[in-house]
Amino acid sequence: MLNTKTALVTGSTSGIGLAIARAVAGQGANVMLNGFGEAGEIEANRAALESEHGVKAAYNGADLTRADQIEELVEATLETFGAIDILVNNAGAQHTASIEDFPVEKWNLIVDLNLSAAFHTMRLAVPHMRKRGWGRIVNTASVHGLVASVQKSAYVAAKHGLVGMTKVVALETAGSGITCNAFCPGWTLTGLIQPQIDARAAEFGGDVEAGGRDLLKEKQPSQQFVTVEQIGQLVTFLCSDAASQITGVAIPIDGGWTAQ
Repeated sequence: MLNTKTALVTGSTSGIGLAIARAVAGQGANVMLNGFGEAGEIEANRAALESEHGVKAAYNGADLTRADQIEELVEATLETFGAIDILVNNAGAQHTASIEDFPVEKWNLIVDLNLSAAFHTMRLAVPHMRKRGWGRIVNTASVHGLVASVQKSAYVAAKHGLVGMTKVVALETAGSGITCNAFCPGWTLTGLIQPQIDARAAEFGGDVEAGGRDLLKEKQPSQQFVTVEQIGQLVTFLCSDAASQITGVAIPIDGGWTAQ
């Protein structure tokens, strides 16, 4: 479905981002990986994309809190593959604290990584997509782009902003062959929420499974975690021709969380 296409997926060295990279590679897209992690593990994942899916894959470790490094990432992708057809803004960070205790440096980090980085990648990628008359932008927004939770002022603010920016870019690119959408996962079993599960587990004598169940029952009616593979399939659908008239939407994948 995505043969000859190139995808730049930020925050793709683990978790949701890596699952998205695997999903689009499975449909034939070349992939530029980006993120932090252990060098050997990143290289193993990069090589696996090539060997398992017959595509080309590269890695760039740009720090997405820095606009100059984002520009270098985009240029490196264009130099390596000749195009950016698919842009997935997935890189993110989280910190929980009440508003009066929220560290200013954490606020800046979360807004820079979850919101400003997506602004920079989109402003740089859209002109290239316009020239080719085709593009797919998919932003990882979280249910917290639609609803709020306590102790997450920076994350909720950034993700609400990302949903709004998604709509703006969708309107600005409407009719050009480019779509811009967001997806909003609920509780997904990744390292980002593991500290919250561990905190709950402490209330159950360290039982991690009990901590996970306690977290789910508070918000997610399905009582099941979203899987990264399900998210990967959703993203590949949004990149398909079948989704060419879906633009400017924020799609929940949340087990019913935002239906309440």
